[in-house]
Amino acid sequence: MASFATTGYEATSLDALGAELDVSKQTILYWFPSKEALLASVIERAANELIAVVSESLIAAGEGFDRVEAVVRSVFRIGARRPQVLGVLREATRLGPPAATQMTTALAPMVERAAAFLGAEMDAGRMRRCDPNLLLLAMYSTVLGMITEVEVLRALGEEQTARSMVRRRSDVLDLLRAALVVDG
Repeated sequence: MASFATTGYEATSLDALGAELDVSKQTILYWFPSKEALLASVIERAANELIAVVSESLIAAGEGFDRVEAVVRSVFRIGARRPQVLGVLREATRLGPPAATQMTTALAPMVERAAAFLGAEMDAGRMRRCDPNLLLLAMYSTVLGMITEVEVLRALGEEQTARSMVRRRSDVLDLLRAALVVDG
C-alpha cells in the first residue's frame, strides 16, 4: 500500500517490493497472480479502511453540518495516521480504469448515502441548494488534495506538519460551513 501510494503504480516493481518485504517476487506472485491483482487487493483494502473510518465517525456525530464536520475530521485523521490509504485512492483515480472503476464501485454505497444526506439537508433548508453529487466531488477533491498533494502544497509554501494539517482542516471546515450552511 505504501509503495503504490508514494512511488506510484508504474514505478513500483515487484522485485523492489519483495526486497523491501524480505520475500521473493515469486512469493508475491504466489499470493497475487499479477501486479494488477496486487493493486486490486490494495485498492479494496484502502477503500474498506476509509469506509470503516468514515462510518465510525458518523456513529457519534450530531446532525446537519456536524455530520459533514465528523467526516472531514475523520478523513484528515486517517490522512495523518495512515496517509498511504488516501494515497492509494488518489493513485487509483490517477490510473483510470480499471483501478478507478474498482475504487468508485467500492465507495459507491457511501457516496450514495452522503448524497442522500446532503439532498435531505438542502430540502430541509439547512444547507444551500446545489447538486449533491457535484458537491461531494468538490469536497472529495478539496479534502484529498489538502492531505495528499504534498508537492502542490509545498509549492504554495505549505509544509506537511501536524500543525499545518490541523490548520488546513480548520480552513476546509470553515470554507464548507460558509458555503453550505444556511444562516437561520
